[in-house]
Formats: sequence, structure tokens, C-alpha cells
Amino acid sequence: MAMISRLLMLSLFIMLISLAWRKQLVMGVDEDAKALCSVNLAQFLPPPYGGLENMVCQPVWNSFLLRYSQTKDNVVTIVLSTVYTTGWVGMGFSRDGKMINSSCMVGWVTPEGQGKIRQYYVEGLTPSKIKPEKGELPLTSVPPLVYLQGATIYLAFQLKYPNRLKSQPILLAFATKYPHHHHLTVHDDKTTILFDFSSGNSFDVSAGPNDYTSSRKTHGVLGIVGWGLFCPFGAIFARYLKNQKSWYYFHVSAQFIGFILGLAGVVLGLQLHNNLQVHIPTHEGIGILVLVLSILQVLAFFLRPDRDSKYRKCWNLYHGWVGRIALFFAAINIVLGMHYASVGEGWKIGYGFLLGTIMLVCIVLETLLRLKKLEPTHLPTYPMNSI
Repeated sequence: MAMISRLLMLSLFIMLISLAWRKQLVMGVDEDAKALCSVNLAQFLPPPYGGLENMVCQPVWNSFLLRYSQTKDNVVTIVLSTVYTTGWVGMGFSRDGKMINSSCMVGWVTPEGQGKIRQYYVEGLTPSKIKPEKGELPLTSVPPLVYLQGATIYLAFQLKYPNRLKSQPILLAFATKYPHHHHLTVHDDKTTILFDFSSGNSFDVSAGPNDYTSSRKTHGVLGIVGWGLFCPFGAIFARYLKNQKSWYYFHVSAQFIGFILGLAGVVLGLQLHNNLQVHIPTHEGIGILVLVLSILQVLAFFLRPDRDSKYRKCWNLYHGWVGRIALFFAAINIVLGMHYASVGEGWKIGYGFLLGTIMLVCIVLETLLRLKKLEPTHLPTYPMNSI
């Protein structure tokens, strides 16, 4: 009982310390927000951005700070600020919280110190599908501007809506690489929030779901593990390890697991296609081809003729070459998928290491197999009886 009492007292003490630390952290964040919002924009930003009336100022994500003012005739003046070193900073307006079909204001400061701001329209998820000088934002005649004050960048623009702007899904993103000829580079990080512009001096910010990003990652992981790991090693078991007793069970198990994971990746990819309305013909076409070839391999397993059948040799040729073609196109499609998804270097290095390892294993085992076939076959010698 004494030991239990001590444990309870220790747990209560730790809980009190945690609550006090959390309260202190929240107070610190609030103090930082107040200090940032107290910056006088009129000292370096021209009207109307420098003299916003009834301005609302609120931290929204990381170091992003959103200031805005909305008049009775539905003119919304926005000043977005964040810590800046290089690259670009963007704020987008979405119809449904998705990146596709959203319109964004993106600003950056060139290495020469020249500020640039452009409107972009997101037609797809790849940088080539993000079109500069296009978009649906109702900009007013007041020119948008970007300004660098110390280590903080300010994006300012004004919108005029037919009705009062209320709850609006907003996209926030940044990249450390500069745009190339006004074409945006891949963002380093992004988020989606739901912001209430109708709340006057109060605000309501809630984190938006990011299911599509996690679904894309899951789609990629399933493809790499299924088509790029289990299926190749299943083929290796069949070709190079036939002298092992359990090679057949390893081969069938690896191929079955790879097929199930690959099929799940295709299903998830179709869901992403329907939800995001993104059409990537090459990636989708090769994915369907690999799936069809894999289904033919599964059907061939159930239609396998007996070892002594005259059709067994034809079946072996069919099974082996259809499998090789499927693995070849699967590897190509994985690389294409990473290209279209604009993944980070970690994904590319990881899959490159996996693919290189598989190729090295195949080269070594193929060399050993061919050397073994070149070895002379020694016939058994029998002693001869002397007459």
C-alpha cells in the first residue's frame, strides 16, 4: 500500500508539472503573437495595407501571421507575413479545401532584393500544372505587393467579393528554392486551414484534414513494397534457389503478398484519381498494365500443367517472361509516380538503394548460375574386371 501511495503521489506531481509547463508555453505563444501583431505596418507598407482599419491579426500556422480587414462593401484587405530566408511564400483560396482548382497569391524576394508577387492557378499537383498569371481571385485595382522587413516577408493584396466573405478554406505553403522563370518549385511544406473572415475582431481557425497527402504516401509505399520488393524477391527465389527445399513456398508467398499490396495500391490510386480529379495517363496506364499482367500470373498459377505435360515448357516460358515484363514496367511506374508526386530526396534515395540492391543480387546470382552450368559434367567411373 505504501508503494502504491508513493506512485500515486509521484504521478500527481508529474501531472501538475506538465500542466504548469503547458500553461507557460501557451502564455509564451500568446505573448509572441501579441508582439508580432503590434508591429506598425504603416512604417513600411503603403496604404491601404499600412493603415488597415479594424484589423484582425492572428497566427495561423508555424510562423505565418494573417492580418485582414473586411469592409461593408465586401472588400477584403489581406497582409500575410512569415519568417523568410529564400524561396517563395504562398497563400491560396480553395473551393473545397483541396489544392486542385485553387487560386493562390505567391510572393518572393529575388537575390538582388527585388520583390515579386504573382497569382497562380493550380490545375494539377506537378509544378508544370501550376499556371502563373492565372487564377480566380477577384483582385481590386490596388496593386498587390511583397515587402521584406528584416527577416520577415509580407504579402499584401486586396479582394472584392459580391458577398461577404465568411468561412474559407485557405492553403499555406512555402519553399526554400526560388521560382524558375516564374514557375514555382516544389514546396517544402504546406497545410490547409479553415478561416472565418466574418467573425470581426474574433476568429475561428481549425486545422483542415490532410488525408490526400497521407493517401498519396500510402499509395507510394504500397507500390514500392508490393511491386518493388516482394515480387522481385519472389522471382529471385524461383530462378536462383530451386535447389532449396522450400523455394516454391517462398516464391508463392512472396508473389501473393506482393500482388495483394500492389492491388491495394492500385485501388487507393483510383480513389485519389476520383477525389483529386487528377489525370496522369502514363502513370495510370502503366499501373493498369502491371495489374493485368499480375492477374494473368495469378491465373497461370491455377492453370499450371503437370511437370510431365507437353505444355509445361510453353507454360514456363510464358510465366517467366510475363513476370519479367511486369517487374520491368512496375519499376518504371514507381519512378514515374515519384516524379509526378514531386517526392523528396529521401524517397528517391530509398528506392534507388532498394532497386540497386535487387539488381546487384540478380547479377551475382546469375553469374554463379552460369558458371555452374559451364562446369564439366563428370561421369561416374566403374572399376573394370581384369580378365
